[in-house]
Amino acid sequence: MRSRNKKNSKKLSGLDKYIIFSFTVLIIYSICEFVFSTITGVSHDTLTVALYGAFGGELLLCAVIKKYKLKRGDTDNEVDF
Repeated sequence: MRSRNKKNSKKLSGLDKYIIFSFTVLIIYSICEFVFSTITGVSHDTLTVALYGAFGGELLLCAVIKKYKLKRGDTDNEVDF
């Protein structure tokens, strides 16, 4: 019965894990920055722009990779360019 569950369960690819990690970092940072700026009255605008720029760019690239991977019909985890 366990072998059946292994076949039916989907494994997350490395790309999916990175997307989840990126969103988690952005959410945790946003909450911490909101709390910190509420308590102290100081916000870190430069750090916020840099963090969102870096992770936003990475998420955009992941979306492009995933789109072209699905369009081509690849089933493996790596995309050859």
